Formats: sequence, C-alpha cells, structure tokens
Amino acid sequence: MINFLNPLRYRQRLRRRARQATLLAALAVLSACAGNEETFDAVQDLQEAYEKAQSSIQNGNYARGIQILEAIQARYPFSDVARQVQLDLMYAYYKSGAPELAVEAADTFMRENPIHPRVDYALYIKGLSYFSDEPGLLERWFRKDTEKRPPKDVVQAYQAFRRLVERYPASEYAPDARQRIVYLKNRLAAYENSVADYYLRRGAYVAAVNRAKNALESYNGADSNEESLLIMIAAYEELGMDDLAADARRVLELNFPDS
Repeated sequence: MINFLNPLRYRQRLRRRARQATLLAALAVLSACAGNEETFDAVQDLQEAYEKAQSSIQNGNYARGIQILEAIQARYPFSDVARQVQLDLMYAYYKSGAPELAVEAADTFMRENPIHPRVDYALYIKGLSYFSDEPGLLERWFRKDTEKRPPKDVVQAYQAFRRLVERYPASEYAPDARQRIVYLKNRLAAYENSVADYYLRRGAYVAAVNRAKNALESYNGADSNEESLLIMIAAYEELGMDDLAADARRVLELNFPDS
C-alpha cells in the first residue's frame, strides 16, 4: 500500500531539507575562509611564515609547505627571501610528485637570475624532475622495454645534468649529476640502437646507419657502442659499401676485441 504524505507535511519536509542544505553550504564557506585566513595570518610575520614552511617540508608535509611558500611569494615578491623561496618551492614541488611545476620553477629562477650562485641547484632539480631510474607502474605490469620508448624526458634530464657539470664542474651536485649522466647516456644510446635495429630488419639500411652512427657520436662511451658498430657493419654490407663496413669492423676490433 502506498503511503502519500499530506501537502502540509510534504512542504515542511522540503523546508527542512532546504535549511539543511543552506547550513552545509555555509559551513563549507566558513571552512574555506578559515583555511585562507590561516594562510593569510601566517604570512604577516615573514620570518615566522618561512620557518613554518621549512618545518613542514622537513617533516614531509610538502602540501602545507608549498601553500605557505606560495603565499609568501605572492605577498612579498621582491623581498630578500624571495629567491630562496623560489629554490625551496622547486624542491617541494619535486618531492611532492609535481615534476612539471618543479621544472617550471627552476626555469623561472634561471631566467630571472642567470648569474645567481644557486643556478647549479636549479639545474640539478630540473634534471631530477625529468630523471627516472625505475620503470613506471604500467611498464612493470606489462613488461615493456624501457629502451624502446621515445626518451623525451630522458633527453631533458641528460641535457640538464650535462649543462650542470659543464658550467659548474665544482658544484656540490656535479658528482651525482655525472653518475646520472652515465646512466642516461646508456639509456639514450640503447634507444638509438633499438630504432637502428628496427630499420635494419626492415631493409632501411641508410636509416639504420644514421641512427647507429648518431648513437656512437652523441653517446660515445655508452655500453651499447659495440652494438652500434655491429649494426653499421651489417647495414653497410647490405648496401654493398664494403670499404665502410671494413672501417667499422676495424673500429669494432680495436675497441671491442672480444666482440
């Protein structure tokens, strides 16, 4: 049996629901205002606010640290601490898993402060933001070969770290950057070889030679240089360029006698 409400009770229920909805909306607005007020109060005392941001970042509360630092940056854009805030922000962005924001902050800092003594740090954070030494989740699931992915981020990381060690060889970040460069060089050379091998197997021998040669010239000293030479030899032989194949074989025997 269907139980119908009488019109009076129905209107009363509607009014109660409307009042509840209005109250919830008001509470949400008050809560947002309280959060904004907290940030606003925090930046009244610049030193105190900066110390709160530092403490939050050190404790791993990057979201809170970023919130305060961004508030300081907006309120005191030309203060003495402004540049340091930029450096802290790029680090906090990187650690919080926002590499795009870290790169943007690093680029902005270097563009606005080209001769600042901490440019090396900005380059380091930029390189780290692009760098990834572990396969991603999808690659682990589907067992994809990371060497066969177009290495856009790898190239960006390699360029940032190379710029760091070339411009600031005495930087405290240079030793770590050099180690990462070795890894990235191997990744990039391996990718070039995977493309060269693809061309070789499909009869595009000139393209195979060009990609393998690029791997040798751009990433000299990489682990896969031996493979680059083998691809070049095979491609030259298929093209009937026996002299060039012989030259590549001599280089192979000289540098990799056990090949």
